[in-house]
Amino acid sequence: MALREIIFDTETTGLDSREDRIIEIGGVELVDHFPTGRTIHLFINADGRKVHPDALAVHGISDEQLADKPKFAEVVDEILEFFGDGQWIAHNANFDMGFINAELARLNLPPIAPANVVDTLAIARRKHPMGPNSLDALCRRYGIDNSHRLKHGALLDSELLAEVYIELIGGKQTALGFGGASDTRAGGGVTATEVVEIIARPAPLAARLTVEEAAAHAALVGKLGEKAIWGKYGLGVKQ
Repeated sequence: MALREIIFDTETTGLDSREDRIIEIGGVELVDHFPTGRTIHLFINADGRKVHPDALAVHGISDEQLADKPKFAEVVDEILEFFGDGQWIAHNANFDMGFINAELARLNLPPIAPANVVDTLAIARRKHPMGPNSLDALCRRYGIDNSHRLKHGALLDSELLAEVYIELIGGKQTALGFGGASDTRAGGGVTATEVVEIIARPAPLAARLTVEEAAAHAALVGKLGEKAIWGKYGLGVKQ
């Protein structure tokens, strides 16, 4: 069964998920760690909540830009359909999922279970405990071009994070299952299983021991006694 993951990011009016709102969401679909080309990118009306000046400085999305955009309730079905049964993968996922689940709660919809969420920041901190582990720092570490990232943007950040995520879990070769199965979990580990068919030799290989060497070995083993482990496998002890 193919592994489906959605690398995503959100931009918000501020930092408090209890009061602030999601105003942008972007996501990139991966199947077996390969981008499929499917994306989601939505700007969302903040439903009366003003963009905090500090947030505006980070993402540059103004109240005026959001005035004619749909509210979260109008796009929630589109978002949930796109994510489907895939894993939700974000950098500092607690922040993004706090906002996602707060928006869902306002609509009396069930939250996204923690088991379906992967935090790439947690993976990065385990892999690079000395840091830094911001998205920009990880792009520099892995040689990913982020020169066009002048401000935070949900879709652009998702595209960069998708490249970073592949490197964090072992590089592009992790997507090659060799006909086996691959999987990831919230801990960030990756396993790959290769199915190999064992074919018996048509004829056994010729022995490399000379007659003299075999006799000497048998004589040595014979001196070890009946309880010697060699005797249990018929390796030199006459029965």
